[in-house]
Formats: sequence, C-alpha cells, structure tokens
Amino acid sequence: MITEPYSITIRELNEAGADNIPPELVPATQLIYSSPATLAFNSPGATGFGVKRAGLAIPGSVMLLVAPGCCGRNTKLLSEIPGYEDRFFFLLMDESDIVNGDHLARVPEAVREVVDYLDEKPSAVMVCATCVDALLGTDWDRVCRKAETLSGVPVRPCYMYALTREGRKPPMVLVRKAIYSLLEPAKRDPRTVNIMGYFSPLTDDCEMYDLLRQAGVKKINEISRCNEFEEYMGMSRANFNIILNHEARTAADDLAGRLGIPYLELTRLYQTDKIANQYSAFAESIGAVFDDSEFRERAERAVADFREKYGSISIAVGEMLNANAFELALALVKYGFKVPEIYSNVSREDYVFIRHLAEISPETRLFTNLSPTMLFYDCSRADADLTLGKDAEYYHPDCPNVPWNEEKQPFGYSGVTRLFEKMTEALA
Repeated sequence: MITEPYSITIRELNEAGADNIPPELVPATQLIYSSPATLAFNSPGATGFGVKRAGLAIPGSVMLLVAPGCCGRNTKLLSEIPGYEDRFFFLLMDESDIVNGDHLARVPEAVREVVDYLDEKPSAVMVCATCVDALLGTDWDRVCRKAETLSGVPVRPCYMYALTREGRKPPMVLVRKAIYSLLEPAKRDPRTVNIMGYFSPLTDDCEMYDLLRQAGVKKINEISRCNEFEEYMGMSRANFNIILNHEARTAADDLAGRLGIPYLELTRLYQTDKIANQYSAFAESIGAVFDDSEFRERAERAVADFREKYGSISIAVGEMLNANAFELALALVKYGFKVPEIYSNVSREDYVFIRHLAEISPETRLFTNLSPTMLFYDCSRADADLTLGKDAEYYHPDCPNVPWNEEKQPFGYSGVTRLFEKMTEALA
C-alpha cells in the first residue's frame, strides 16, 4: 500500500538522463493532468489565458464555441471578465452531433447569425472546437472557409483539444498561430519590431523596451497592446519578431514563410549573469550595442538586499508561476538560498537547468503535481520559509507565499527585481 508521495532527488533525475525521465513525471503517461489547474478552479490550460480567451486576442473579434454543454460551462466565467461580456457565442451539440457530426453543417449559418446579430461587424470570428471534433477528425479549415464566404468576415479555427496537449502542436501552440493568421504582406519598417509569445504585455518597467529603443527601434508591437484592428494589422510591417515563449515558434515560422518576417528567440531567465549573456548575444545578432548595466545593478542590488535581510532561507518552488521552475530554483541556489523541494513536471528541455542544479543542490527533491500520491504529502517534511507558485502554497498553506503568476509578464532584470520585491513583501 502506497503511503508516501512520489519524489526523486535532482541528482537521481540527472543521473537517469533526459532519455529516461520517470513515467511518474510525464503527463502523457498519466490518466489525466488535473493539477495545478484545479487549484484555480478551472480546466487545464484555461487559467489566465487558455484557448478561449487567447483566441480573442485579435481586437474586435468574437468567438463561436462549438461544443457539448459540459465543455462550455466555464466560458460563462470568462464572459464575466470586463471586455469579454459580448464576445462569446455558443452552438451546442447534442448526442446525434457527437456521433454523426451533424453540427458541422450548421456552423457556417451560425457564424452568419452571429455577425448579423452584432451591431458592429466583428473583425474576425474564431470558431473554438473541443475534443469531440478531435475524435471525429473534423476538417475545420474547410468549415471555416465556408463560414467566411457566407458571413463576409474572416473566420479562423482554434482548437481546445486537451487530447493533443502532449503532442507536437498542442492547443496553445495552434491558437498562437491562429491569432496572427490574419496579418497580410505589407511594406516592412526597419524601426518596427513585434514581441510575441504572451497574450498579455510585459510589465511596463521591463528593460526590453529601453534596450530596443537604444537600438533605434521606434515602434514596439505587442498584440495585447493593440486596441484597434488597424494596430493589429500594423504588426505586418515589423522588421523582425522577438519570441519570448517557445509556444510561439510555430506562429513565427508561419509569419516568416508568409510575410518574410524573420525572428529570434529569447528565454525568460532569473540568473542575472545569463540574462546579461543573452542580451549581449541579442544585440550582436541585430548589429546593436546595449547598455544594460543600470538594470542589472538594480536587479542584483534587490537580490543582495533580500539576502542581507533574510539570510539563506529555504524556498520551495512550484510550477504554477511565470518562470521555469528548474531555472528559477537554479537561480535561487546560485544566489545563496536553499531550495529543498520543487513541484513540477519534467521535459527534455529542462535538463539544461537540471544538470547545473544537480551540481550545486543535488539533494533538492522533485515532486510531481501529476501523482495521486501527493494526497499523502506532509508539509512538515520540508523546512520551507517561503513558497513560490500557487501549487507550492497548496502544499505549505501556513507558509508565506508569492503566487508570481500575474497576467502582465515579468522578463529580464526587471523580473528579478520585481520577484525579490514581492518576496520581501510576503515575508514582511
């Protein structure tokens, strides 16, 4: 009888290697991946920006959700968020539709009905499909082309296919491609760039904006800051795209192929020396020189001040936050703090951090939110003075916590500075 939660040390995980990740840590080998989404009382991938809310990133767009009633219930919660009240419409499926696909013949007419109902014609209609159509093998591109002809507005599919979450192109990858698919060829502006990857903007104090201006960039586009459809279409004029989330690569590849806009990719990091190296390589790649000394000094001062005030405290790290749990843990250990436990899944890409973490904190123990054995987790087993992430808070309910999953996205030195400010507030 199992009475202990599954866990493994970082040393053991590193020794096993990226080709032998224990199945307990791989979502595709489990019956269902429920946590940490359940901690937000929402479906997997829907907390913050899931497929439905992300699909409405195009200014002036609306969404037709084609689904059984049970799949659409949490959309009611989304429709209560300011700005989304009149943007969701439903085409409900019955048992016959689920078996035979009869609903597909009704979709084009439903789209036209939505367009005719609205006082102002939408910029686009996003048709959101569920796992039912994944099993039916529905050709949504064909259905949407017919709906576009009938309604007179652009119609694009977005896939809320939880079944493909561990596949090559999961839902959050395809929805990113969909929301940029309306961009058309335009004359490129050498002083315009797009920042892609998130559905909300970077924090206003992020140094990325200042560094780009140092390089002579005049116009910095983020889809979340486009208030009008014309602003969104202006993203076609970008000289290059900056990808901040790997799930946007497919969208960037599509824009490179269709519009000839090249892209480069930056990673969210919390190690200030690695942030500096990344910015240096970025500047070299675009033929510019960045002076990031002021921002780096501010971040490192925030770390030093926190360390001086609280010492080498123990910090437990979850995965439900704006960070890679392993990179953040590595940064914290390098700054002189202890990380007794991490709660996260593991992918091959994480091993670039796991290898280094194993060298300096080999006994850090990894738990997985996937395992039902976490029911036996005892919060007294770890000496945690602070937790990061909503899932880590769940395991240590009496410990000070920083959720660190606000919608505005931290990045670079300003992300480090803000994190340590939040940590100070939590302990104070």
